Amino acid sequence: MPNIKPVSDLRNYNEVLRDIAVGEPVFLTKNGRGRYAILDIEEYEKTQAIVKLMGELAKGETSARQNGWIDIAEAEKTLGITND
Repeated sequence: MPNIKPVSDLRNYNEVLRDIAVGEPVFLTKNGRGRYAILDIEEYEKTQAIVKLMGELAKGETSARQNGWIDIAEAEKTLGITND
């Protein structure tokens, strides 16, 4: 169940921070509408890493569609990976 609180609860921010857990952000509302999310720094960093990875994967797919795909043997050769 999402943890939703009005932004006015930040007056007692210790109470809000106590409710934050990894993977369970606290959503703050302003005038009854979602406005902010407070999350654990580890969760934030994980999310940022996922966004970056997805961006790089999208670049790779775009490049492959434009320039053609390579097979696994060619990829291993390019990366210097040997299967001895």
